Amino acid sequence: MIFEGTKKSIFFGLELTRAGNGFPEASLLLPLCNELEITVNELLTGERISQQNYKKKAEENMVNMIREKEENKQKILLTTMIGIISTITFVTLLLVVCFYTDVIALPIKIVLMLIALSVFGVGLYVAMWGDRKIGYFKCRNCNELFTPTFMQYTMGMHIASTRYLKCPHCKTRTWCKKVMTKEC
Repeated sequence: MIFEGTKKSIFFGLELTRAGNGFPEASLLLPLCNELEITVNELLTGERISQQNYKKKAEENMVNMIREKEENKQKILLTTMIGIISTITFVTLLLVVCFYTDVIALPIKIVLMLIALSVFGVGLYVAMWGDRKIGYFKCRNCNELFTPTFMQYTMGMHIASTRYLKCPHCKTRTWCKKVMTKEC
């Protein structure tokens, strides 16, 4: 390819990966755009923008970013509610089985316990799946954004919105912070 040498110098100079899995760090956007002789807005949209459409495209990009953030908030609210409802259902069924031991027959107790465990298990799975898929995790080492696998997410130690995960880009285990949009 004609531009192979130029591409290599740009990618290695800005420490970008060829895999295309990650979005460049925010501090690299301006140097990358200067090197490519395009605007940040053109980089984000993936196409050349004429001066007449520049303001319109910039507004579209801002609206898309705000929309993504709002959608993520709605999804978090939904998964939180599912988690809370399943936990309340689980505790309620356990209390019914524990307090009414003389009134309820053993087979019914077993059925109620199985229902309680299955409701709690499904609710926990949905809440964990939602928390993993909503937003991104930012690697502390290379600042790349990524979504971990369900197994990584489940087994990773965590403190509030920070999890100990293996970054797929730099392959190091570090404490990764949860962020809601790519522009963080």
